[in-house]
Amino acid sequence: MIRKLVHNSLNIKAARTYVPYQDLENKAMLNAFLETPSQFIHHFRRYTNSLSTQMLFGFRTINNDDPRLKQLFRSFEGFSDVMGSGAAALLNAFPLLRHLPDVFLPMRRHAQELHRAEAALFLGHYRETKERVKIGEAKPCLCVDLVRAQDKEGFSDLTAAYVSGSLLEAGSDTTSATLVGWSQAMLLFPEVCKAAQAEIDRVCGDRLPDLNDLPDLPYIRGCMKESLRWMPTVILGVPHATVRDDEYMGYKIPKGAGVILNVWGISNDPKRHPNPRKFDPTRWAGDNQTSVEAANNQDASKRDHFVFGAGRRLCQGMHIADRSLFLAMSRLLWAFDFERPIDEITGKEIIPNIDALVPDGGTFVQPEPFEAVIKPRSEQKAQRVREEWSKATELLDDEMQWKAVPENLIWRDYEPAEVAAKA
Repeated sequence: MIRKLVHNSLNIKAARTYVPYQDLENKAMLNAFLETPSQFIHHFRRYTNSLSTQMLFGFRTINNDDPRLKQLFRSFEGFSDVMGSGAAALLNAFPLLRHLPDVFLPMRRHAQELHRAEAALFLGHYRETKERVKIGEAKPCLCVDLVRAQDKEGFSDLTAAYVSGSLLEAGSDTTSATLVGWSQAMLLFPEVCKAAQAEIDRVCGDRLPDLNDLPDLPYIRGCMKESLRWMPTVILGVPHATVRDDEYMGYKIPKGAGVILNVWGISNDPKRHPNPRKFDPTRWAGDNQTSVEAANNQDASKRDHFVFGAGRRLCQGMHIADRSLFLAMSRLLWAFDFERPIDEITGKEIIPNIDALVPDGGTFVQPEPFEAVIKPRSEQKAQRVREEWSKATELLDDEMQWKAVPENLIWRDYEPAEVAAKA
């Protein structure tokens, strides 16, 4: 029931209705790059988080210091550390050890503390939105349908909170981390940055790229695919289970066995991708598959990456992630140059460490924080960014929330189950 609800909210048709959200948040991010370029990692996080909070709960996350934004990323990074820990592996291998008291399992106690903080965050988001839905003051969002489903099915607030909260995590973390990896690649491989800018300038000239330019920017599409392969943020995927007995290379895999997808290993297999640590968008020349088409390709050798999973439980937000990545990469490269900082003592360029990832040993990773010099390519482009954001803010109220949500969103007005039954 929950999967059906989520699918109806994130499928290809529904994803098209979120483009106004993506366009506005992207322009907010571009303006933030002008004002505080050194905080680019935080700008990526706010960009993806605000898009997610609008889709799920009907409100924008307007600044990098929002405490709920910070809590979300702290919680996700903490759980990544826990799941990648030796204690977790030990308890998985020897289930009897799970009966030990917490005094002998400090990592489990830490995980429980993380859960309490996470549950409070998710419940807070859901209950605030649910209250607005009940009194008719909620903006259109997925929780409108979730509240209706709760009325009909009777599941708890905590279940509803984790449905919406899990989507909030998925929509916020992976896309922002992919953009952090991409921006590092622009510093490590400056020739890629220049080639991408040349293509954008040729196609778009003095105007911001938009989604209609996607077919005419194959090198940018290659950057998207290569970013997801080169820095696959969910390096071990999400655990799956077999639905029947299977056999692979002589190994029997029994029904119900847990299966881990080694996304990092596949992405960096030199037989599959020669010189895998080189960021090379030309690998994908002629590959016009979207992430959805590639993930569902029956020939697994022709799938561009595995960040969105494999099997029957693929990420349902792939269409949205593709658009967010395209808008971010194309517009940032249109407006800004990405350069390596200079060490004040040695006078040499500071080059990010390609092998340094955080959290170290976790299941979800991204490059450790690094410095970058990000500056407008021209004053004309900077002014265009300001003008675009100024026009976008006309759609917002004094609290920087939407005055009226964009037309054609998929969610219906909330109607209590008893009213719907009488109708």
